Amino acid sequence: MQRFNHLQQTEIVQLTLLKSKPGMGNIFSISLSLDTIITRCWDSAVGKASFPCKLEENLHALKNEVEELEAIRTYLMSRVRVAEDEQQLRRLPQVDLWLQRANRVITDADQLIVKSPQHVEKLCMGGCCSRHPTSTHKFGKQIARILQEVKDMKEKGDFSDVACKPPIPSANKRPSEPTVGLESYVNQVWSYIQNELVGISGIYGLGGVGKTTLLNQINNRFHDSTHGYLVIWAVASQDRPIEKVQDEIAKRIGLSNERWKSKSLDEKAGDIRSILYGRRFALLLDDIWEWFDLTRAGIPIPTLDNESKVIFTTRRLDVCCQMQPNMDNNIRVACLPSGEAFKLFEEKVGSETLQMHPDIHKLAEAVVEECAGLPLALITIGRAMASKKTSREWEYAVEVLRQSAASVLPGVGKEMYPKLKFSYDCLTSERVKSCFSYCSLYPEDYRIPKDELVDCWIGEGLLDEHTNLSSARNQGHFIIGSLIDACLLEKECNHHVKMHDVIRDMSLWIAGESEKEKFFVKSGVQLKEQPKAKKWEEVTRMSLMDNQIENLTEILECPNLQTLFLRRNRLKVIMDDFFNFMPMLRVLDLSRNMNLEELPVGIAELVSLEHLNLSRTGIKKLPVQLKTLAKLKYLNLEWTRDLEMIPRQLISSFSKLQVLKMERCGYGCLLVLEEMEHLKYLNVLTISFRNASELEKASRFNKSFSCAIEAVSLVDFRDSRSLTIMALANLQHLCTLTLWRCTDLEKVKIERNIILGAGRFHSLRSVILDECNHLRDVSWVAFAPHLEVLRIAECNGLEEIISEEKLGEVAELKGNSNLFSKLEILYLHNLAKLRTIYHHALPFPLLKKIRIVKCGMLKKLPLNCKSTKGQRLVIEGEEGWWKNVEWKDESTRIAFLPSFKPYVI
Repeated sequence: MQRFNHLQQTEIVQLTLLKSKPGMGNIFSISLSLDTIITRCWDSAVGKASFPCKLEENLHALKNEVEELEAIRTYLMSRVRVAEDEQQLRRLPQVDLWLQRANRVITDADQLIVKSPQHVEKLCMGGCCSRHPTSTHKFGKQIARILQEVKDMKEKGDFSDVACKPPIPSANKRPSEPTVGLESYVNQVWSYIQNELVGISGIYGLGGVGKTTLLNQINNRFHDSTHGYLVIWAVASQDRPIEKVQDEIAKRIGLSNERWKSKSLDEKAGDIRSILYGRRFALLLDDIWEWFDLTRAGIPIPTLDNESKVIFTTRRLDVCCQMQPNMDNNIRVACLPSGEAFKLFEEKVGSETLQMHPDIHKLAEAVVEECAGLPLALITIGRAMASKKTSREWEYAVEVLRQSAASVLPGVGKEMYPKLKFSYDCLTSERVKSCFSYCSLYPEDYRIPKDELVDCWIGEGLLDEHTNLSSARNQGHFIIGSLIDACLLEKECNHHVKMHDVIRDMSLWIAGESEKEKFFVKSGVQLKEQPKAKKWEEVTRMSLMDNQIENLTEILECPNLQTLFLRRNRLKVIMDDFFNFMPMLRVLDLSRNMNLEELPVGIAELVSLEHLNLSRTGIKKLPVQLKTLAKLKYLNLEWTRDLEMIPRQLISSFSKLQVLKMERCGYGCLLVLEEMEHLKYLNVLTISFRNASELEKASRFNKSFSCAIEAVSLVDFRDSRSLTIMALANLQHLCTLTLWRCTDLEKVKIERNIILGAGRFHSLRSVILDECNHLRDVSWVAFAPHLEVLRIAECNGLEEIISEEKLGEVAELKGNSNLFSKLEILYLHNLAKLRTIYHHALPFPLLKKIRIVKCGMLKKLPLNCKSTKGQRLVIEGEEGWWKNVEWKDESTRIAFLPSFKPYVI
């Protein structure tokens, strides 16, 4: 006790620790305040005692606090869900962190509460002691700690805002695959984007050609580069396109929520406009089918001030022009060339498959050729053929593709054709759809003459009823334009169209699925015999064009057949009864069968026939039985040079005849001119004359001659050194004029009347001169202001095309810069004395192609091609010829093709 009292009186206790080592080293001391030691010992003792004593109290408080924290968490989560799901907001980072911590604290607290009963049971002496003091103390300490954490979380859980608008990324990456053949298009579109003068650009082309893939590439280039644009991707549709685009824009810029759905179109437009106004945006608008009203959708029009861009894709050329009238700012995506087409096909089919058999690679090239460069076809058929490892499987594929039966290949009928068919479905009427389907009767890659196609449509009754042929033809050409706009037909110069091979196959597939129209098409498949079919009675249109059939000796019972194409075969014999069971046939084409010398008398059974084409056949006489064809409106006898006899009154018996074509017909045209006067519905006539006397006599039949003439040939025009052009210039509808073997003709007289414009060749589009050896110039063509094609060959005396001296005599033409303003094609062949085309440079704004062969004296071309149409001029000639030619304008964009196929008239 004395010892203890002594320590109490001591302020500092010094403890010295000695470590027993040699030399008594390592001595250190610790000095502590005695009050500190006593206080800490006391606190430790009391604290350890308090955890067991307050265990039950803390447990009760913890349960209450956890319940309150859970309520706060639930309320906060409900606010977050509303903000995220309905308001499209993003939760604040601090809210997200609080929720994570709250979840952890509640989980920890629940686990301790579950364990609490076993520790409470260990308490004794009124809860102040424990039978297991160490574990109870530890547990009580955990309860106290977690209770404090729960209280802290409650205090921090009061948030005024739980979410905010997420930052809008400049561009969202879109899924894409490596592309083939699109790189140049991507660069071209990107150049438009970088050009501040271009605000709107269109990408158009055939369905499946890669327009959407191209737009994907543009989007991802935005994503991968620094540009400052807000990039918006939206897909239009035929059904409510504006509303659907608005919804996609709203999602992109953070406007889409429950309230958005209830807003009107104009209200949505206002909201979009308020966000995009003043922003630099790039709208990538995919797959539009009609003019899209940007303003009504709330999209500011791109200008130099806002520097925004709109890039759109469409299958329709007319939509492209409506959205961006300047076609220089639009891009047509073409099908792939053969090399790139095979590369894409190989990627899909796999190089391993192509190496499975020595023949497969060559067969694969044939498959690729049938796809005609269309990426959708290459991809679909490539995938279908990826598992085909034998040459026989590949031979079968080539066979079905060549027979336009690709739908039997996996994926083609279910995937490819339905995608392409959407363009067909969007055509404006059943009439236009029928006209489109009709084009599939022609062989693959066939250049279809527009006028011929329209005449067939008229013959089958596909067009509206018109009071005159001109109106019907205009409607037909309008429909052709619509099909070109829809990229279902391809334009081949001004006078021809072509149907892409895959589109043709799709058209035949549609016809095969139809219940109304059944086609039988075996054109261009090298048939040598008359084909067989199970149900001839269902066929409505049949095409056996471009084959090698010689004899038609089996009767076909085709009660519903309306069109039959037998053009360009090797027909010699058609049995008399062949046509007996075709009562509905309206269009019959037997043209280009030079071995066919006689028509069967059974042709008289075709009482519904309206269109009969016998051009370029070997027919020697027309059977008198043709008089029964009372409905005939179209008769083509052009280039029937062996035709010697037409029964009298036969032509005049065709009282409804509207078109009669007899140019280069062997039968004397004068012999039927009198009969033509009785054809009150005759609108179109083509005819040939062999001398000036015939031309003079024909001019007396003014009514039938001047109003109906469409093409004139002066053939073997002898015994005339001069020609009065007035008789021809007065022909209001003359489109084509041919002078062939006019060996004595030296001069074409130009009268005062034509100078004054009374008889100019306003409709003349094509002029052909061949073997007119004494002509020195053809200055009279200057009076054809709409001339598109000029072909001159084998005129040995020709020295110039347009004589400056002769034009100088005509005051109205002096300094005329409109000469050849519509000319597109100029062919000059074997003109040994030709020195000049014209002495002064001319604009030639529409000139596309010049072919010059064996014109050694020609050293100047009058080219000053400042074309406003952006045409690319192609010049063909002998190798090295162009090096000796002087150019009037070196800035002209010219492509030289030294190799050529000589033109033969």
